[in-house]
Amino acid sequence: MGKEQKICLPAYKIAYSVFFVAVLTVIRGVGSTAEIGAALEPPVAILAAVFCADTYVQEIASKRSEVERLYPMKNRLASLLKRLFIQEVYLLILSLAGYGLFALVQRPIPFYGKADEERDLFLVYIAAIGITLIFWAIFSMTLSCLFRNMWVGIGGSLILWITTNSKFGEALLGKWNLFSYTFGDLDYRGNVSWVCGKIVCVGISVILAAMLPRIIKKRG
Repeated sequence: MGKEQKICLPAYKIAYSVFFVAVLTVIRGVGSTAEIGAALEPPVAILAAVFCADTYVQEIASKRSEVERLYPMKNRLASLLKRLFIQEVYLLILSLAGYGLFALVQRPIPFYGKADEERDLFLVYIAAIGITLIFWAIFSMTLSCLFRNMWVGIGGSLILWITTNSKFGEALLGKWNLFSYTFGDLDYRGNVSWVCGKIVCVGISVILAAMLPRIIKKRG
């Protein structure tokens, strides 16, 4: 696991991701604690797409894929999933830190006012942002593997991100939007329709994960 961590979490990735979240907490204004999640989800989604696009393609660029082909598919897939898991855990921790920074730097008004309800608001954020990170990471990585180019993965993710993270996407997809949490009612206690969009994210992620072995086998 330590070897995989060194490969998928180089210093430059950690530096630009931390800088990205730190700047976001300063320039993106929020009025209440319920707005923090909506302020973080779209930027963190595209960060995950950029961050994870080269999870496997770096093997091709470094010519290590020629050696990887000698290993059984389950070994190659296990290595890939380990790297994805490490990156996902890192991005989740960074997203949680971003939530805390928003609260610390901007001191937004507590939406509910009670500690236990604010805690529940944070737990909802954890669930939503965790699914968001998984979807955009797998989507970007799968495109990169399919076309053997990380820029295709990033570009394809950006197109999908712009389409869904827009008024057009909100009107077209409604509660089934990938960013249903961002566009949802701020009072998440009484309205859980945002869960529908996250179900879509999970469903697509499962399909893409199931396609990975075949893609890797064909595209090397």
